[in-house]
Amino acid sequence: MSKTAIVIGASRGIGKEIVAQLSIQGIETFGFARSLEDQDEENIHYRTIDLTSSSLKEDLIRLTSEISQIDYLINNAGQIVVKPFLELSKEDILSCYQVNVMSVMEVIQVCLPKMKAGGHIVNISSIGGFQGSVKFPGLSAYSTSKAALVSLTELLAEEFKETGISINCLCLGAVQTEMLETAFPGYKAPHSAKEMASYICDFTINAGKYMHGKIIPVSNSTP
Repeated sequence: MSKTAIVIGASRGIGKEIVAQLSIQGIETFGFARSLEDQDEENIHYRTIDLTSSSLKEDLIRLTSEISQIDYLINNAGQIVVKPFLELSKEDILSCYQVNVMSVMEVIQVCLPKMKAGGHIVNISSIGGFQGSVKFPGLSAYSTSKAALVSLTELLAEEFKETGISINCLCLGAVQTEMLETAFPGYKAPHSAKEMASYICDFTINAGKYMHGKIIPVSNSTP
């Protein structure tokens, strides 16, 4: 029986590469993002969704109604604000928390009931949200929201430990993406989006057999 994956945040960068690489392996993959047009390709289904919408949960239920079982869920979407702490507006903070934390909660609420033992949920956080890592000014809204995602992963892993569904979190370091360019203009990362997507795909497919509730830093550089 073929496997099915959902990738949230699939329009560009790492997410887009994840969708492509999972589909090549024969996994029926649904990529969700705001800047996508609904379309189907071989093993790939793109669906448009706004993670900031007040009707997000209802939209997710509708868009996943055709999916009877989900084997892999990758929460890859991210929102970043680069601004000195004293200049952050409430809207700045809420935008990070809505996409990086709140939407993940709603996605999991909708998708987890469609998963069974052997399924794997992978939350993509940031090394900036990993306790004890180097921190940088201007990223307080983004990094604290990603730290909240780390905590959420641990809490859900405990709450659903009897289901046989693995829930883990990868805290990524520098990868050459538009988001990195926003945070650190001109910085050249040691890894491309394609390289990191390859690691995430392998982790998603295989690591759930051996890990549950783990927070894993994936970084060999600063930032």
